[in-house]
Amino acid sequence: MEESKEVRELLDSKQYTRLRQMLAELNDADIAVLLEELEEQDMLKVFRILPKDLAADVFSYMDVDNQQFIITSLSERDAAGIVDNLMADDAADLMEEMPANVVKKILANASPETRRDINHLLRYPEDSAGSIMTVEYVDLKENLTVDEAIARIRKIGVDSETINICYVLDSRRKLVGTVALRYLLLSQPDEIIADIMHENVISINTLMDQEEVARQFQKYDFTAMPVVDNENRLVGIITVDDIVDILQEEATEDIEKMAAIVPSDKPYMKTGVLETWKKRIPWLLLLMVSATFTGRIIASYETALSACMVLSTFIPMLMDTGGNAGSQASVSIIRGISLDEIQFADLPGVIWKEARVSLLCGATLSAANFVKLMLFDRVGVMVALVICLTLIVAVFVAKIVGCTLPMFAKKVGFDPAVMASPFITTIVDALSLIIYFQIATRLLHF
Repeated sequence: MEESKEVRELLDSKQYTRLRQMLAELNDADIAVLLEELEEQDMLKVFRILPKDLAADVFSYMDVDNQQFIITSLSERDAAGIVDNLMADDAADLMEEMPANVVKKILANASPETRRDINHLLRYPEDSAGSIMTVEYVDLKENLTVDEAIARIRKIGVDSETINICYVLDSRRKLVGTVALRYLLLSQPDEIIADIMHENVISINTLMDQEEVARQFQKYDFTAMPVVDNENRLVGIITVDDIVDILQEEATEDIEKMAAIVPSDKPYMKTGVLETWKKRIPWLLLLMVSATFTGRIIASYETALSACMVLSTFIPMLMDTGGNAGSQASVSIIRGISLDEIQFADLPGVIWKEARVSLLCGATLSAANFVKLMLFDRVGVMVALVICLTLIVAVFVAKIVGCTLPMFAKKVGFDPAVMASPFITTIVDALSLIIYFQIATRLLHF
């Protein structure tokens, strides 16, 4: 990256004024990327060069580890200055990640307003709307004129997360409406806010889960939404940039659960070997123990296998096909549940659809496999029939299991993602073996 090379050259030649001017012309997020490419001490040195307001904006784009390094490396007063210039939600997120003794020192030197806002956000449950909202917004009284409202926006708007939408409150701070900045600019100066505001306000409760918050944003296509308490009093707003982070976090968590990994908040390269081991081993142990059932099933049909040894060569193919079919169904259903497209009431429709799909898939696989068995494997017709019938039944059972387990998990309060590939594959493997040996026993008369 050309800018990165230039930063290093200016830093090495101690041309700090020119470096400061160069960085001031870049986007905040790009500066954060440049800083994170430097060695820690150089990163700190360049960060100190930045103007105070710019430093706070750049700081909010850096990853948590680098934020902690910078905060702990600065003096308590300078660190408090950075926190004072952060948006309240970003400051609260930082405080949650920092050691308690460091947080105490920073808050001791921060402004009373910053301490109040951070403490206000930290008291909400983790992953709730209250914990991710910001308290920097523009609120207007309903009896203000348009002229007075614009004057208020000029006064407090610079410290607000957004001024595109202003929130109208009554005398008890209850949310009664919203008004867009463009309507204010296009209205007559003496018009009353109550007369031009939009009264049908869609809001979020402070205790709503962040995943549901993201769904609300997706549903209504808003760039910001107000957060209210149980008495409909406005306590903050959530903006779309926070939703992007939530979607990434929730998607990562679901992917990890679907791969039988305990979710982690840290990036892969920042997670230690022992910590990674701790995240993976519980499910591996559970799946290993549950997989012993497949061994017992094979052992219980030892007589059938000894009578027709060729049957054993097709066990891996049948188990893999069943597991893959179950995984296809489960992933589709889990995704539908996470997007709120599928409810438990849809269960009969889901089963009916997957049943038809499974029969089509099973029939196609069986037909292709029959040709292979007769032309290449050269097994007997009855053995081929056993394998093909097993494919049809195993795919049918796998898809039914794959679509129903996540829905039942959601119904009883479990995360549907837990019922994904590894768990369903283990169940389907056992069922496929039972189906295989039952059909073989009856058709081949063992």
